[in-house]
Amino acid sequence: QVHLVESGGGLVQPGGSLRLSCAASGSIFKAYVMAWYRQAPGLQREFIADITSGGIINYPDSVKGRFTISRDNAKNTVYLQMNNLEPEDTAVYYCKLNQFGSEYWGQGTQVTVSS
Repeated sequence: QVHLVESGGGLVQPGGSLRLSCAASGSIFKAYVMAWYRQAPGLQREFIADITSGGIINYPDSVKGRFTISRDNAKNTVYLQMNNLEPEDTAVYYCKLNQFGSEYWGQGTQVTVSS
């Protein structure tokens, strides 16, 4: 079993920054993909970024240049640095881990961008 815990969410003003963390524990092996998603009220869950154990990264155009994903394999932790935040970034942010065809989700952390 794999357990994921997100942290770092909160309230931030437009133009501000936040850094989210997601720590994974349990039966984790070397090759796995970690990803960030978000879900705003009334909307579908949206892909934000992912990173393989080898460091290959993907972003949708909506966050390119503002969000940066990184990971520390020694700590089994993935980070999401979010800069120049906009009210439209308000959502619950979730991390996901994929390995051997299974996926695991964290409980999410709320990010609210408001003045």
